[in-house]
Order: sequence, then C-alpha cells, then structure tokens
Amino acid sequence: MPGAKREREREREREREREREREGGGGAERERERGSVREKENEIEREEKERERERERERERERERERERERERERERERERERERERERER
Repeated sequence: MPGAKREREREREREREREREREGGGGAERERERGSVREKENEIEREEKERERERERERERERERERERERERERERERERERERERERER
C-alpha cells in the first residue's frame, strides 16, 4: 500500500503542475516573457541613451557654429578697425 500512496501523491503533484501551466502559461513560458520584456526595456534604454548622445552632439555642433560666428564677427570688427586706420592715414 505505501507504494500506491506515493503514486497517488505523484499524480496529484503532476495534476497541480498541469493546472499551474494552464493558469499561467507554464514557468518556462513566463520566464521567456519576462526575458522578452527585459530585452525590450534594455532596447528602449539603449535607444534613449543614443538619442541623448545625438542631442548632445547636436548641441556641441551648435556651440561650434556659434563660436565660428563669433570669430567671424571679430574678424569683421578687425577689418573695420583696419579700414578706419586706413582712412585716418589718408587724411
């Protein structure tokens, strides 16, 4: 009889496992879903970081363009001063 009792207990455990699989899609399926969610979250995070890096590169390009415009304005002021000195010499 003890063997029959163990067999009934194993059968009840197998039935509980089948029930868990029906209810939740099974442990392996849930783990794959969690892994898939983690992969998607990681992908989103990588994309956000890449967009932030691109925004920072664009801000740096804009700062460089502004520095170049300032250098050009300074060159123009210097040319104007030179023309003014030239006019002074002609007088």
